[in-house]
This record gives sequence, C-alpha cells and structure tokens, in this order.
Amino acid sequence: METIFHKADAEGIALAARLLKEGEIFALPTETVYGIAADARNGKAVAEIFKAKGRPQDNPLIVHIAGMEMLAGLVSEVPERAHLLAAAFWPGPLTMVMPRGPEVAAECCAGLDTVGIRMPSHPVVQAVIRQSGCAFAAPSANLSGKPSPTTAQDVRVDMEGRLPLILDGGPCEVGVESTVISIVGEHPTLLRPGHITLEQLEAALGEEVLVSGAILEKLKDGEVARSPGMKYKHYAPKADITILDGTFAQYKAYVDAHKTAHTACLCFTGEEHRLDVPCVCYGREGDGEDQAKHLFRSLRALDEQGDQTVYARCPGKDGAAMAVYNRLIRAAAFRVIKL
Repeated sequence: METIFHKADAEGIALAARLLKEGEIFALPTETVYGIAADARNGKAVAEIFKAKGRPQDNPLIVHIAGMEMLAGLVSEVPERAHLLAAAFWPGPLTMVMPRGPEVAAECCAGLDTVGIRMPSHPVVQAVIRQSGCAFAAPSANLSGKPSPTTAQDVRVDMEGRLPLILDGGPCEVGVESTVISIVGEHPTLLRPGHITLEQLEAALGEEVLVSGAILEKLKDGEVARSPGMKYKHYAPKADITILDGTFAQYKAYVDAHKTAHTACLCFTGEEHRLDVPCVCYGREGDGEDQAKHLFRSLRALDEQGDQTVYARCPGKDGAAMAVYNRLIRAAAFRVIKL
C-alpha cells in the first residue's frame, strides 16, 4: 500500500474526512499522541486498525467525538458524572468509560458492555470529525507494544505501507495518551493516568476517585483490560529497560558498576553530562508534564541509537508524574530496582 504523507492543512483534512466516510483508516495528530482513525460505527473499518497495528483483539479502542450531541447511540446513557467531567475537561485529554450504546461497532469494545469516549481539543481532530460527520475510534498510531508516536515522522517509521494517509500536524502537545476514568458503577475509577490528574478529577466530581491496581502493577491473570494501556508490556523500545529508583548519586553508582559497551541511560535533563555512557533525556526532574511531553520520543531515540540495555531514572508516582511512571514501568516490563 502506498502511504500519502500530507500536511494537516485544509486539503489534508478534507482528504482525511473523505477517507473516514469511505470506511478507510488513516493517521492524524491529537493533543496527546498521533492516532489511527476509523469510523466508530463501521466494524469492518475498525477491524483494519487492529490489522495495521498488529493489536490484540481484547484491547478496547477509544471513540472520539466533537460535541456532546454525538454521544447519542454511542452510549446507552450519559451519567451525571459525565456532565461534571465534560464541563471541566472537554474538549481535552480525558476519556470517560460509559455504558456502551447500540451504534458503536463491537470491534471497538473488546467484548465489554462499556465504551471509552473522549472529545479531543486538537483542531485537526475537530475539523475531521465535523467535516465527515463521523465519530471515530482511534488507538495510538504505532505498531502494537511500541512507544506511542508524538510526531508524524514517528508514525511513518511504524506505519508507512500499512495505511493510506498520515496527516502531519507537528509535535503533540501533551505527549502521553488521555486519562481514562470509568464512571460506570457505584464509584468512579481511574483506569489510566494522563495529563488530567487524579486530584483534578476528584475536585471536578466532588468525591473520591478509586485507582485501579493495574495502573502501577501488572494485570492479574485472567483480569480484563477495561482501558487501553493496561497490558503487561507496552510502549516498549527494542532495548531492555530497567528502572532504578533512588537518588542521582545512587543511580550513577549503579550504572558505573554495571555498564557495558551496549549500556545507555534514560535520565533527567541536565544529568547526561555527569554520566559516562550514552544518554537520552526525557524531561526535567520533578516535572511530570515535561517528562510526559518527551517520554515517547526519548524511548524511540533509544532504538535509533541501537541501545541494548538501558537504565532509567525513576519518575514520581503521583500528580502528572503518575502517567509517566505508568508508561515507563510497562516499557520496562515492570523491572524496577530500589536502590
């Protein structure tokens, strides 16, 4: 398949909208990461996303809309909590898991009776949905298990020849996928951390939000993935990553004692000058938003360097940094050493 690489201008948006209506798939930027889009009501089109990515069928997709009126048919009810969260965070990087409606393609939902819905703020997404009239399902535009793409060039590396169009809208602003919260059942539950934090969700709802154990730990055997990004190994470069949890002095001492000719460091900005192995930085220490913006590009840079063994500095586990830690432990297959 020939892949057209097109700027996300008026012509590119019109082309994408036409492809969406015709049941085709394509890649486009959002404020979080680049995604592969297909009409969420067209099961055959949605199935092509799984084929292009090599994505397991039990990993649900998120449906993207451009206005609250588009929820009709996609969900069977709109809980009161959805109105509170939408008022606070939509359009923006928040996905709400709600009762599944009759019109959403079964392929989006991985056999679940729920569906994740979000309203992105990115103007390209808004324009494509408005011009096509289609809500679309979209996971990240990468080969399954690899780091998510935050530039069109990253998409090209993974997906050229696998889909007809990649829209180039420049680097993504947020850098990690949306926060996912389930508002089904008695208690709201955070399923995947992102740019919108647990504390912000609780403030908007005026109640406690439970935290899924699968955010910071592996899914238990037989446990169902109710959100994208809950799988055991995900977001991973080719290199074997181990997270080192401790001070910089402890980190450097460990690296110095264990380095080989094929060792590299994934460190915080400014630390690279104090380490004696090749380094890739992924943001400022203590700044979860900066780390999130750079994490996936940095993971891909490790592959570009050809690194085999990588020792990563450990981010925080709360606030905006929770999203970074959640992605990094999956990229490291949960290998964490407490120094």
